[in-house]
Amino acid sequence: MADPNPVKRYRANVQDEVDSASLYRAMSDAEANPQLKEVYSRLAQVEEAHAEFWKKRLAALGAADPRGRPSWRSRTLGWMARRFGPQTVLPIINSMERTGGATYDAQPEAVLAGLPAAERSHARIMQAMAEPRKGGVSGGNLARIEGRHRTGGGNSLRAAVLGANDGLVSNLSLVTGVIGADLSAHSVLMTGIAGLLAGACSMGMGEWLSVNSAREFYQAQIATEADELAEFPEEEKQELMLIYQAKGLPEQQAKALADRIIGNPDTALQTLAREELGIDPEELGGSAWSAAGTSFLLFAAGAIVPVIPLFFVDGPRAAIYSAVLSGIAMFIIGAGTTLFTGRGILVSGLRQLAIGIAAAAITFGLGRLIGVAVS
Repeated sequence: MADPNPVKRYRANVQDEVDSASLYRAMSDAEANPQLKEVYSRLAQVEEAHAEFWKKRLAALGAADPRGRPSWRSRTLGWMARRFGPQTVLPIINSMERTGGATYDAQPEAVLAGLPAAERSHARIMQAMAEPRKGGVSGGNLARIEGRHRTGGGNSLRAAVLGANDGLVSNLSLVTGVIGADLSAHSVLMTGIAGLLAGACSMGMGEWLSVNSAREFYQAQIATEADELAEFPEEEKQELMLIYQAKGLPEQQAKALADRIIGNPDTALQTLAREELGIDPEELGGSAWSAAGTSFLLFAAGAIVPVIPLFFVDGPRAAIYSAVLSGIAMFIIGAGTTLFTGRGILVSGLRQLAIGIAAAAITFGLGRLIGVAVS
C-alpha cells in the first residue's frame, strides 16, 4: 500500500543520512591511518549522495528542502571521535549501521535505488573495522586493518554511564531510606559516605577480580596455543590459512600469508592468538588495576551526588535538595544513553528520572515504616 504522505518519512531519511555523513566526516578527520581515513571519507560521500536522493524526492513533492543539520547525537559522537579517536565511537556506529539497513527494506523508493544493499555494505565494512578478527575483510582491506586492536570504546562509554548511574541511584536510595527512618543529620551524612565507599570498593574489587580472572584465562589459552604451535606447526598453518580464506583472501594468497607468519614463531603465536582465539596478547583484556580504579571512580562520581547537600543542610530540606540534585543528574545520565539507543533526549531523561525517583520513594517509605516500628 502506497504511503499517502511520504514527506515526513523522506525528511527522516534525509536526517539519518546527514547524521551518518557527519559522523563519517568526523571519523575521517580524526583517523591517523591514511587508508582508513579514505574509507571513512568515501562512506561520508555515499551518505551525502543518499541525502541528496531524498532531498530530490522531497522537491518532486513540492516540499521545502530540510536544513539537514546534524542531530545532537551525531554532533556529540563526532566531537568524541575528534577528541578521543574514531575507535571510541566505532562500536556505536557499527551497531547503528547494522540496524540502519532494515529501515530501507520496507521503503519501495529505497529498494529501487539500491539503498538497502548500500547500507548493508556499510554495515559489513564497519563490522570489519570494529571486529577485524571475525571476518568480512578481503584483499587490501585486510592489510589496512591488520594489527588494529579490537576496540571496545563504545562499550566502555556505555559502562561508564551505567557505572555512574549505579552509584547515583543506589546511594540516593540509601540516603532517602535513612532519612525516612528519621535518623539524625550526622547519621544520614555518615550513611551516605559509607554507602559511597562501600559501593565503590565493591565495584572496584569486583572489576579487578573479573579482569584478572579473564587475563589468567587468556594466558592459559595462549600457553596452550604455544604448545600446539611447537608440536603441530603444519596444522596451525592450515588453520591460519583457513581463517584468511574465510576473510575473503584467495587460497594461494592465504597460503602465502600463513607461510610467512608461521616462519616467525613470535609473530605466529601473536597472530594465532588474535585470529584463532580472539585475544590480543599485548593487552589480555586490559589492566585489572586500571579497570578497578575506573570502576571505583565512576561509581563514586554518581554516589557523591545525593550526599553533597547533606554537608550543608539537614532535616526535610536535605531530602528535597538531595532528590532535586540527584534528579538533575539522573536526567542527564538518561539523556546520555541516547548516544547508544538513538531515542529522544526528553523520553530517555524522563524515564531514567522516573526510575530513580521511584527507587528513592520506595526506600524512603520502607525507612519510614522501619523507623516507626523500632522507635
